[in-house]
Order: sequence, then C-alpha cells, then structure tokens
Amino acid sequence: MKGVIFNLLEQAVSTEFGAATWDKLLDDAKLSGAYTSLGSYADAEIIALVDVASKALKLPPPDVLRWFGHRAMPMLFARHPDFFSKHAATRSFLLTLNDIIHPEVHKLYPGAITPVFDFGVSEDGDLVIGYSSPRKLCALAEGFIKGSAEHFHEQADIEHQQCMHEGAVKCVFHVRIHR
Repeated sequence: MKGVIFNLLEQAVSTEFGAATWDKLLDDAKLSGAYTSLGSYADAEIIALVDVASKALKLPPPDVLRWFGHRAMPMLFARHPDFFSKHAATRSFLLTLNDIIHPEVHKLYPGAITPVFDFGVSEDGDLVIGYSSPRKLCALAEGFIKGSAEHFHEQADIEHQQCMHEGAVKCVFHVRIHR
C-alpha cells in the first residue's frame, strides 16, 4: 500500500477527530506512523488501522473504509486537481479510472498497485462497475465513488450486487448517479 493512502487516512482522522485520535489509533495498532507518500507499506498496516478504528467507533470495518474513501476525495482533489478538471460529472470521471487516472497514479507513485475496474450500463441506464483487486477493499471503492459524486455536486446510490468477500471473482456495483 502506498504511503499516500496512509497520509490521506491520517488527514481524514485528524481533521474529523483530532490528531490525538490518529496517535491513539497508531498506538493501538502498534504502528510507528512514519508514512511517506512515495513509500510502500504492508497492506496489513491499513487493515490494522481500520480494525482499531472499527473497535473505537463501534462500526464494522467496511463502514470505516466507506467513511475514509468518502472523506479522502476532497483531499485527493486538493492534491491532484488535474485528475478532476476535465470532468463535469461523476460518470465521466469514474469512466477514466483505468485509462487516465491510474496511469497517472503509477507515474506519481511508482509501484502503486491499483484496482482494475470494468464498466457497463444497466437496462435502466445506471452505471455498472466491476471492481477487482487482491486487496478486496471494495468498501473503500464505494466511499471513493460517493466522495466523487459529492465533488461533482451529485449523489451516488450504490447497490453492491456481488462481492469478492462472498466468493465472487470481482465486486459489482450498480451505481445510480443523480443531482
């Protein structure tokens, strides 16, 4: 996991709950917290932080990941406005993840392992997004989708139709985007 994800998590937690809360999460997870944006860290460290946050907040880990993904989008926009500037809406932004945004992520953060998305359209015109990643952080992807919609002053209603955590080869989200 690239350090930038840990930096975003620290910023989200510190902004919403205070720097002392971030320090407590690090202590409870028995982690140093010295994350550089270009560094690479064990996936187990993000899982440990999510687990201790889950216990502290009395929320299931997927809810913590959704919260983080949602809160991280304004921070990503502040760091990388060029990712967003060519888009007027959530749908066009999401459709560029594999072809434009993730290649740029690889340039900025060498060694980053990004998920793979596939896209389709449902009978009613909604976006159908497939998500594949060995990390299985589909709840984080959901949070990013919701945060993206909020950035574009839209809402995303997401139905998680199939999930890797339940044995599926990939996760599938049915996403209805509206104002």
